[in-house]
Amino acid sequence: MNTEIKAVHFTMHDDAREYLNKKIDRIRNAENMIVDLLITIKKDKNFIAEANVNFRWGVTIHVAEEDFEITKAIDIMMDKLETKITKEKEKVKEKR
Repeated sequence: MNTEIKAVHFTMHDDAREYLNKKIDRIRNAENMIVDLLITIKKDKNFIAEANVNFRWGVTIHVAEEDFEITKAIDIMMDKLETKITKEKEKVKEKR
């Protein structure tokens, strides 16, 4: 699984990057199915956390969340992402 993390319009500190990496570890159980995990965190008035996941079978999932705090935006985005990945895994298992 290739992981790319971008910070747009601000510099992401080590503690925020560490926090994000800890949250990414929650989806390690699906890493053999995921080709790319692209995470972008933007700073406007609020923090906008976005993630794109590309699966081996060609499906792409996009999740975005906006919040005033970066950690809260990451938390909610990763919760949504984990749910969508689980649903996609179930779809593939049903087809087999």
